[in-house]
Amino acid sequence: MSQGFDHLVRRLRLRHLELLLALADARTMRAAASRLHLSQPAISKMLAEAEDALGARLFERSPQGVLPTPAGAAAVHRARVALGELAHARDEVQAIHRGASAVLRVGAFSVTAAVPAAVVQLRQRLPGAVVHIHEGRVNELIQRLLDGDLDCVFGALTTETLTSERLSLLQSEALLEDRLCVLAASDNPLVRRRRLRWTDLREAAWVAPPRQTLVRQAFMGAFLNEGLDPPVPVIEAISSITIGAVLRLDRSLLCAVRFEHARDEVARGGVKRLSGLPEVALPPLGLFTRRGEVPATPVVQAFAREIRKAGARAG
Repeated sequence: MSQGFDHLVRRLRLRHLELLLALADARTMRAAASRLHLSQPAISKMLAEAEDALGARLFERSPQGVLPTPAGAAAVHRARVALGELAHARDEVQAIHRGASAVLRVGAFSVTAAVPAAVVQLRQRLPGAVVHIHEGRVNELIQRLLDGDLDCVFGALTTETLTSERLSLLQSEALLEDRLCVLAASDNPLVRRRRLRWTDLREAAWVAPPRQTLVRQAFMGAFLNEGLDPPVPVIEAISSITIGAVLRLDRSLLCAVRFEHARDEVARGGVKRLSGLPEVALPPLGLFTRRGEVPATPVVQAFAREIRKAGARAG
């Protein structure tokens, strides 16, 4: 480390990093002081110390509150990552003290066959590994990754993500091609047909996820490409448990899902995928990690290898 960095470490304390986050989130000195249980003069003194240590003005003050400068926004981001990593270090040390060999925090969308397969294989290779799977929307999970709350995220490599300003902070690798699939109960008459077009399914009773999802947009596009108005779903749901239950209870329903969901649902039985439909591509699925000078931990590298193998098997 450089002499300048050593000087910074001696002057900047963890409490200064907490202050940057409190100011960025609360946007007023009074609210930040309340959050940190300090007086406003103490907050002002700490902020001056942080700005002096980093050599830049971090917040603009006004009667309306405080707003991060560009330098301040960068400092806040790094402070959030540093404190997230410190919390992870605490959790990992405690887990290892209790007998774990490593801790992995994975973000993923709610239904994926690749992640469970990779986790099982990882634990066979590292029996003491503890894995925390956090489910949610990929954009939100990526932000948690950048904030230091997660070690990696498995999700769609969308155009929005790949053109985002955040991309420079991310390392991404495409692992699985994805496509739109249609599921039905095993005894639905359409399952026996080998050649179908989207026009054949226009009048069906559909289950589909909400409009803002990639799957729903691809579903609508499939019909629009045939010159048809997309069907309005009779059931709108995103939960795999709900989707699987209604398909098995009502043989008239069809459901639009991504390939990863289809694989998982078909493996559970009672549901099959309609064949012969024109293919509708979805953005590929891949693994996101933080880009940085520090290499990924061995457990993250091992999980990435298992995800690649799961992707190769699916391909």
